[in-house]
Amino acid sequence: MRPSNDVPFDLKTDNGSDLGGDRQTTDTRSPTEQLAAWVERLGQRLAQRDIDGTLELFADDCHWRDLVLFSWNLITLEGKADIRDLLESRLEATQPDNWKLEGEASLTDGVLEGWISLETDVARGKGYVRLKDGLCWTLLTTMRELKGHEEPLGRRRPLGAEHGHGLADKRNWLEKRRDEEAALGITEQPYCLVIGGGQGGLGLGLGARLKRLGVPTLIVDKAERPGDQWRGRYKSLCLHDPVWYDHMPYLPFPDHWPIFTPKDQIGDWLEMYAKVMELNYWAKTECVKASFDEAEGRWTVEVLRDGKPITLKPSQLILATGMSGVPNVPVYPGAETFAGQQHHSSQHPGGDAWRGKRAVVIGANNSAHDICADLVENGADVTMVQRSSTHIVRSDTLMEVVFGPLYSEDAVEAGLTTDKADMLFASIPYKVLPQFHRQAFEQVKERDKAFYDRLAAAGFMLDFGDDESGLFLKYVRRGSGYYIDVGACELIADGTIKLKSGPGLGVDHIEPDAVVLNDGSRLPADLIVYATGYGSMNGWAARLISQDVADKVGRCWGLGSGTTKDPGPYEGELRNMWKPTQQQNLWFHGGNLHQSRHYSLYLALQLKARFEGLDTSVYKLAPSYHQG
Repeated sequence: MRPSNDVPFDLKTDNGSDLGGDRQTTDTRSPTEQLAAWVERLGQRLAQRDIDGTLELFADDCHWRDLVLFSWNLITLEGKADIRDLLESRLEATQPDNWKLEGEASLTDGVLEGWISLETDVARGKGYVRLKDGLCWTLLTTMRELKGHEEPLGRRRPLGAEHGHGLADKRNWLEKRRDEEAALGITEQPYCLVIGGGQGGLGLGLGARLKRLGVPTLIVDKAERPGDQWRGRYKSLCLHDPVWYDHMPYLPFPDHWPIFTPKDQIGDWLEMYAKVMELNYWAKTECVKASFDEAEGRWTVEVLRDGKPITLKPSQLILATGMSGVPNVPVYPGAETFAGQQHHSSQHPGGDAWRGKRAVVIGANNSAHDICADLVENGADVTMVQRSSTHIVRSDTLMEVVFGPLYSEDAVEAGLTTDKADMLFASIPYKVLPQFHRQAFEQVKERDKAFYDRLAAAGFMLDFGDDESGLFLKYVRRGSGYYIDVGACELIADGTIKLKSGPGLGVDHIEPDAVVLNDGSRLPADLIVYATGYGSMNGWAARLISQDVADKVGRCWGLGSGTTKDPGPYEGELRNMWKPTQQQNLWFHGGNLHQSRHYSLYLALQLKARFEGLDTSVYKLAPSYHQG
């Protein structure tokens, strides 16, 4: 997914002088030697606290993405002025050292790139760097582990067996595990309370990392069993992302696992995961309300566990209720008179009961398509109401053109691990990402032109995002407005799923047996499904804590790109996700399985550092935007 350049960059060096100076000779060294020299020079200048000299190593168009290592935050620095500000603020506190190039560098289309490792005063890190014309274009630095607080893996793994006689603690593993489960939340308070234990493994993946790091953590969820958030959905549901993209921390799916996991299978996997990873998980537990005591630095959280009220006192509260917030359920005139059944897509159980009935689905994104296809499969007469354009990409094409270089069997066979794939994806700053993805989605348009022509001929409104950058940018900017096609589009193209579409089209009112649109159309209905999306995740904060706290945090998700449904100002990272918020000790964890897997590491390290009492002064805590 590397962007092509109109004029290829000639990678040259200053032959030993400062890289900001004139470049007079072509570098005859190997790419690895060139990049190793740059990394060494960067380390030297930082060690000398030579900020001016350090900035000479960066291009004017430069981007430094730091995930916790320097900032105790998730930030992207854009331009030399931003980098100067970070270094002036954080260089003494972090004391970066031991910068090294790891492995071989590569040089393609004028971009010299490779892996790096480094250390700070309290942590070890990894990163990725790209140079153009000998100067840094993009730099990624990430915290990977805290010194003195490493995970007990490899040579640090526990012994397990207790050999010898006369041991003070005679309990075996099972007895210790049962005692831990009985105590946490009852006689011992968790340091972290995670609200939400399913729907993509959001709470489970984070909980597993915190468990490995020795942070007392309790996960609560209202479902009866881990994985029920998936089991309760309509029966045809499968993950739309491929298996290589969806692995969970520590326990990847086995190599026979299906490419697209059926909902009940992922539900069973999550239940197994919670047990094998020894997570402290309270099922059938609903969070009723929460409040924060500024003086104590702790939360008071009221929950109902199997109907019994319990008060918890965690220090850190993590809302892991999914990327989406509270369901958006529109209120249309006359809805209370509807004689059939109406519900939000999140409550749709499946199409089994609707054979021979008339269904109207309001919306035209992922859930709407899946539900329409499910209803048609079960013999219903279905009409989709499309109110604005939708980005569509065929699953096969997405896998080959977009996912393929990082997440595929080809990538695995080429030696690309999931961790390295995640790091490579993260190494492309959001400001730069559109130019990478526009190229990929130009290939998508060309490859599937006939497919798009058939959809357009049926009246379906299509887009590729405001700037033609495609699926992932739409996802991170607004979390909606797209569908990964697994078959429903052909049903629209051939008329099996009826379509009403048009700019500004909407519901005027609802009658006892029909939906009436604002163009005068009357759609007879026995079932109405509102596939109308979700609000911001801070809606859960408003519901569980208070509207004041939700407003203090502001909007969750989105980059502030100024594109549709992603209002500015620009932030450069996903708002309030996996990082400190304006509300002390309140965190948000969400996204797809890939994001949950990767970013749970950085969230867990931030929480572990606070648990251990380390100095976690946050660089540039993001302000709150778009309250209410």
